[in-house]
This record gives sequence, C-alpha cells and structure tokens, in this order.
Amino acid sequence: MTSNLPTRIALLASVSTVLVLLHGSATASPAPLAHPSSEPTPPLTGTPPTSITLVGVVRDFRERTRPNGHPDFERQPVRGFGHYCDNVQPTLGANKKPVFKGGGFKVKSGSQWRNSSGKNICWRLYDPARGDIAGKKDGTTPDTGGITSAETFSTWFEDNLMLNVSAPLSLTLQRQADGSYVFDSNTDPSCVALGGFFPIEGQLFGNPGGTPDRNFHFTYELQTRFTYDADGAQTFTFRGDDDVWVYINGQLVIDLGGVHSAIEQVVELNRLGLTDGEDYELAFFFAERHRTQSNFKITTNLQLETIALPTVSHAYD
Repeated sequence: MTSNLPTRIALLASVSTVLVLLHGSATASPAPLAHPSSEPTPPLTGTPPTSITLVGVVRDFRERTRPNGHPDFERQPVRGFGHYCDNVQPTLGANKKPVFKGGGFKVKSGSQWRNSSGKNICWRLYDPARGDIAGKKDGTTPDTGGITSAETFSTWFEDNLMLNVSAPLSLTLQRQADGSYVFDSNTDPSCVALGGFFPIEGQLFGNPGGTPDRNFHFTYELQTRFTYDADGAQTFTFRGDDDVWVYINGQLVIDLGGVHSAIEQVVELNRLGLTDGEDYELAFFFAERHRTQSNFKITTNLQLETIALPTVSHAYD
C-alpha cells in the first residue's frame, strides 16, 4: 500500500511492547504514513467541495482458525452464504454501536425489498403506500448470518487487544457531475491495483497467508453528521460485501448483514421523519469476513462530515 492511496492509514513505525506481546510479530510493518487529523471536520458551507474526506476506524482481525482468531471471521452461516437481515437491533446501543439480537432471516437471492423505482431498500423501511415492492425470505428458519453470539459481535467495532488492533483510516469521496459524492473500489486506481478494497494490505496484523494471501478480515466504522434538506432528495447508497449496517438518527436504515457477494441498498431520507434544516448523525459499519472478494462503494448527495475520531489501539503521533 503506497502513501498516495485515497484510503490511507496512519500507523506508527513500531508497536508498543504491550501490543507486540498481545498480538505477536508475525509480519513486519511497512513505513509509517502521515496520520489523518483526529479533529472533527469543519462544517461544510458555500460552494460544494470537490471531495469529502471522512476519517473512521479500521480494526484488523485474525480468522477463526488462527491463534487468537475471531470466531466470526471465515465462518459460513448455517444456511449458507448469503444476505441476512434482522440480526442487529433497529436502534444503536448506548455506545453508538450496533447491538446483536439474533433470530434473523436469510433473504431469497434477488428478492430484496424495493422502492417503486426498483431500487433495493431496507426491509424495515418498506411502505406499500409508496409503491414499494415486498421482498422474500429464503425459508423460515432463523439464522444469525455467521455471527456466533452477542459476545463475539460486541468486539467487531470495539477495541479488544486479544482479538483486534485498530487504526485511523481516511476515505475520500469525489464529487460527480450530478452532485453526488462517490468512493468506489471498482474504479479507484489504488484499489484497482490491489484487486479490491484492501485498505490494510500488509499492515496491522498483516496478511494471514492462505489463498489468496490478502488481508480480508477487518471492520470499518464511520461516525458522521449532515444537515437534512427536505427539498434535496437526499440519499445514501452502499454496494459491497460483506456485512454493512447504516444508522441515521440512531435508526437502522440499511441492513446488508451476512457473508455475501456485492449487494446494494439505498435509503431515501424523506422516509425518516427528519426535520428540515436540522443536523443528524449517520453511523456506518462495515465488515469484511471472507475470501475471495472485497468490494466497497458509497454514493451519496449528503455533505457528510466526520464527528470525531474514536480512540484506537494502534498508537500514533
């Protein structure tokens, strides 16, 4: 990974003795990169910027078959790979992170809930009065989508020195001709060179070996905010794999759980009962848990700004 990647990571040249003892030193760290600022992004005003850089936290994990491996990474759901919904609570927890509930369901392939334009939407936002089209469940047997328990899930987006190591990760969305902002691993030159979304390739725990030998086992979170414009036809769309959950104003609005190939959902903000001109938080949670692909695309016309950078376990200046 070179220092000019849009998804650049700030890392120290060396890890503290405590981290070395806990995590081991199977791979050497590359030269450190300049870390992103931990200060909140200043409010966006005036002419829309040509790009928006958001700063989140990436957490690296070892797959479940490795020493100190996480049991949810490289785990196949009981009912097979695919899209699973309703395994997290519909509201964020007190720590502003998703809360596991289990008892979810598998979505029949190609049968997500859709709006009147045929775009996939979260099943929780389904509204037949809007002309929405109902999706289909793949059977009635509950399935957690490859999540072992509430305890294992609680470490996906929290630092745990026995299971993960974290660092800041910035992501730059480029403004398009239609006014939207996009980051797409399928067209971003650095991601294309890597063959997918591999922002910590050769870093943190390093590549695990296996085929292909890529760093597939990580999570990423963004805590952002925006101003709601009732006349702005505002939307947020994600396409990728594996699990993704998006919350706006603490409410679940995108539910792409499970270990699956790249799939998509959009949320139209005029469905959410927001107040024009008010600021709201958008929390984004992503997990890459399985070989052999890693895809990541955000498309939005929201002028998002980073709220603040959480503390990370991998120290930086």
